[in-house]
Amino acid sequence: MSSVLESAIVQPVAHVSAVPIISLYERDLYAWAQTNARLLKERRFEELDIEHLIEEIEDMGRSEQRAVMSHLRNLLIHLLKWQFQPELRSKSWRFSISNARIEIAALLAESPSLRDLPANRLVECYVGARSLAADETGLNGATFPENCPYPIQSVLDQDWLPG
Repeated sequence: MSSVLESAIVQPVAHVSAVPIISLYERDLYAWAQTNARLLKERRFEELDIEHLIEEIEDMGRSEQRAVMSHLRNLLIHLLKWQFQPELRSKSWRFSISNARIEIAALLAESPSLRDLPANRLVECYVGARSLAADETGLNGATFPENCPYPIQSVLDQDWLPG
């Protein structure tokens, strides 16, 4: 076993408190997060790694946005495939469409402030979806409409399918 792996396995998490918190951020993000959570619970605010906490909180918001957009892009890919390759429709595609809608709905329920994101980023997500659908299907990109042919309400409607 490598010495790095051995030291990671052998060292208990309680020992982490000896490591300066900023250095801990660079070495072990999970231990850093747990340490900051403990410091917050204990109201030891002066010991918090404020700069990295701010960075991580901002990243959490961006991560939620990226997740919604990723699911929306995948949903659009499958809607395009559904419409433009009807002979290849499958339960798997239907599952992927339903799953993407469920995931988007769950993310929007967890973060209601993102509810306008799908409508606001539909054009951007469609551009990527159109390109990826062409790559995945082997169809010429011109096969797919240049602009998104689906209103966002239909895209997110669990019961709607194109063509």
